[in-house]
Amino acid sequence: QVQLVESGGGLVQAGGSLKLSCAASGRTFSSYAMGWFRQAPGKEREFVAAISGSADSTYYADSGKGRFTISRDNAKNTVYLQINSLKPEDTALYYCAASRVSYTSAVPTTKNAYNYWGQGTQVTVSS
Repeated sequence: QVQLVESGGGLVQAGGSLKLSCAASGRTFSSYAMGWFRQAPGKEREFVAAISGSADSTYYADSGKGRFTISRDNAKNTVYLQINSLKPEDTALYYCAASRVSYTSAVPTTKNAYNYWGQGTQVTVSS
């Protein structure tokens, strides 16, 4: 069982930056690929970024390429999402998720591939 707790969200002006954190419980954090998803009101939850358990692979949705950076610190059981040049359309509840993967370089991008989810942290971008 993995428990995930996100933090770092808030209200920020367009053009600003935020760094989201997700702390995981458990002793096998490095065996999980980690992902960030977001869900805006009235919309489906969508993939944002993922990082492999060994941190040697990352993948981003087109909406975040060049602005989002996912990273992880396996010693601290924490995954991060740095978001720069925030836009009003980035406003959403951001979730981190953990995926049991069969090989350490996997970077799943679909919701169904993830086994554990946090409660989310709200990001609101004002124009």
